[in-house]
This record gives sequence, structure tokens and C-alpha cells, in this order.
Amino acid sequence: MTSMKSNTKGFTLIELIVVIVILGIMAAIAVPKFVNLQQEARASVMQGVEGAVRGAATLVYSKSLIEGEESTDEGSVSVDIQPGVTVTTKFGYPNAGTSGAAVTDGLAAALDLQGDVIISSDGSIVTFTFGTDASCAFTYTESTAAGAAPAITSAPVAANC
Repeated sequence: MTSMKSNTKGFTLIELIVVIVILGIMAAIAVPKFVNLQQEARASVMQGVEGAVRGAATLVYSKSLIEGEESTDEGSVSVDIQPGVTVTTKFGYPNAGTSGAAVTDGLAAALDLQGDVIISSDGSIVTFTFGTDASCAFTYTESTAAGAAPAITSAPVAANC
């Protein structure tokens, strides 16, 4: 006669189903929060880029003041902000740079941006966009008069990225 062990160890099917249901509920709660974190991260990147743009514009203007070029409206005036980095200016502030998608002169030369931020210029306005999302962007409009700072729109908030 065979005897059955009455002291078996393991999980019942009901216990396994309960654990799977609990994990599913937790995942349903965590996924939307994770998506929101991505939007907040993109907005934070753009706010950091905005700070870098403001800092670069101030640095270039300071160098222009030192060199006495702050009131010149010529596109050919430039300042060296570090060895090998020359920025063309307009009224002492960085100009918008070459029109087009891949801007490497003017304001873009003063920045060392890498990654997902795309810089484009249409002549007097530089647009900074996170990837291809046009709603996650801000602009830099070059100075229009001596002593006038460039206009920089505020970086987007998480809801727009």
C-alpha cells in the first residue's frame, strides 16, 4: 500500500493567481507615473538648456564689453570665449547663426550641447527643440539694439513635453 504525504509544500493555484493579480494592479499604477517622469525629465533638460543659453549669452556679452564690441551691429564681429571657440555677435550678444537645421556658429558655438536637443535657426531666432517634439521647445531671439538683451522664451513645463 502506498501512503500519501499529507505534508506537501508549495503554492496553490489560488495563491499564484492572487500574486499575479496584485502584480498587475501594481504595474497599472506604476506605468502612468513612469510616463509622467519621462515628461518631467524632458522638461528639466530643456530648462537646463535654457539656463545654459542664458549663461552663454551673458558670457559672450561680457567678453564683448571687455573687447569694446558691445554696440556693434555687424555680423562679422566675433569674440573668443575659449581657445578654439569663436562666437559671432550682434550688439555684443551671440547672433542666431547660420539659417538652417545644423547651426554651428553664433549662439550654438557658445554651447556644447549633445544628445536629443536640436538647434535650428531661421535668421534671427534660434529654436531649441527636444527631439522632434515641437511642443517641447523654446526660442532665443537675437538682440535688436545696443544695450538690449536677447529675448528668450521660457522653457516648457512637463505637460508640454
